[in-house]
Amino acid sequence: MIVTVVTVYVKEEFRDEFINATVENHNHSIKEEGNLRFDVLQSMDNPGRFTLYEAYSSSEASKKHKETAHYLKWRDTVAPWMDKPREGIAHRVIAPLDKETWK
Repeated sequence: MIVTVVTVYVKEEFRDEFINATVENHNHSIKEEGNLRFDVLQSMDNPGRFTLYEAYSSSEASKKHKETAHYLKWRDTVAPWMDKPREGIAHRVIAPLDKETWK
């Protein structure tokens, strides 16, 4: 299993549009084979800071996500709304290891 935690800083004037585009990406991503979680979070201290928590059953499933039409649309749509490039860090899952506990 692999989890990628992505941090995105969004310009104030684009926050609502970013949320809408990201929720659309989320709605498609959770239907992907191998997706375990796809959470969209907004910082309470800094409303322009968002965290995407993406869990996939394998590195291959995570890679396939980045090839989907909905991801590519999201990536290209939100890029000009960012204060700086997004930061994604991949993690190895220690616990839970039972995939059934993820959904």
